[in-house]
Amino acid sequence: MMPVELEALGWSAFFDSQITPAERKSLTPARVAVEFKATYRLLAECGELQADLAGRLRRLAQGRHELPAVGDWVLADCRENERQATIHRVLERRSKVSRKAAGARTEEQIVASNIDTIFIVGALTREFNLRRIERYLMMVWGSGAMPVVLLNKADLNPHPEALYDGLRSVAPGVPVHVMSALTGTGLSELATYLKPAITAAFVGSSGVGKSTVLNQLMAREVQRVHSVRADDDRGRHTTSSRQLFLLPEGGIVIDTPGMRELQVWDPGSGFGRTFEDIEELARHCRFRDCLHHSEPGCAVERAVGDGTLEPNRAENYRKLQKEAKYLERKQDALAQITEKKKWKKIHKALRK
Repeated sequence: MMPVELEALGWSAFFDSQITPAERKSLTPARVAVEFKATYRLLAECGELQADLAGRLRRLAQGRHELPAVGDWVLADCRENERQATIHRVLERRSKVSRKAAGARTEEQIVASNIDTIFIVGALTREFNLRRIERYLMMVWGSGAMPVVLLNKADLNPHPEALYDGLRSVAPGVPVHVMSALTGTGLSELATYLKPAITAAFVGSSGVGKSTVLNQLMAREVQRVHSVRADDDRGRHTTSSRQLFLLPEGGIVIDTPGMRELQVWDPGSGFGRTFEDIEELARHCRFRDCLHHSEPGCAVERAVGDGTLEPNRAENYRKLQKEAKYLERKQDALAQITEKKKWKKIHKALRK
């Protein structure tokens, strides 16, 4: 890779203000482009570098979320003649997309960081699922980035109006674009969001066409693509890791693997933004602790009954609310354990 200015990688005053005078003399800002199992690929003004973690950074990290993720800005000790570097610090993130790690572990997994726009990609096929789009919206609204919904594979659905109208009802104010990455239809509309120094990311299930969109934007095949299974329209994982790309026309894009299991780590404001209409209804319930399920005087149930609120949307609202409360209890227990481990590490380091 040719050398590139930091600003073209997304550098801004927000990150520059975090560097101390001592760090300016000895360390180099770089952005994480790829995260491997134990190493990283960084992009810096001097070009591309392979990097590992400083021992102190690894030892004092309280979890995977405190280590570098794709999109992060880090400070590294660079050995340019060897194209190698050692990461000493992760700068504070301006935004981050995270979820609960897949499986039974209660652990935050950062999908990508320092993103301005997130494209939620869905396919206009049998696999299209409004409830899943709601989950992605909740994740994106809580990340600090702006969501944009891409309804891909329009070439497979000559009448997408019903799906489009249904989406508008659950994503008011969110830009929605119908497109076909295969034929290029609607691709030019993405130029509005892909400006120099602006970072965008693609999220969505396997098989919706994220990698095909990226290949079109890059004007070459940078990610392998596979056809979906004919019997159920489900995709196969072709993107196995998150990766940052610099677009030919400027702009930065992060591609992510498909997520079959999506539980938002910190719903926060994302829950309220995604279900703003239901939250407004809930303010008119008779009881402040209303669960919106058969309680007397429930405004949400009344809206379902009179047809102004879709039953499936109300049910998903209750389901995600229950999930969020359960995860919050698990996180509280984890925080106590993490705090104990933190001080144990600090005392051990002091003794050494």
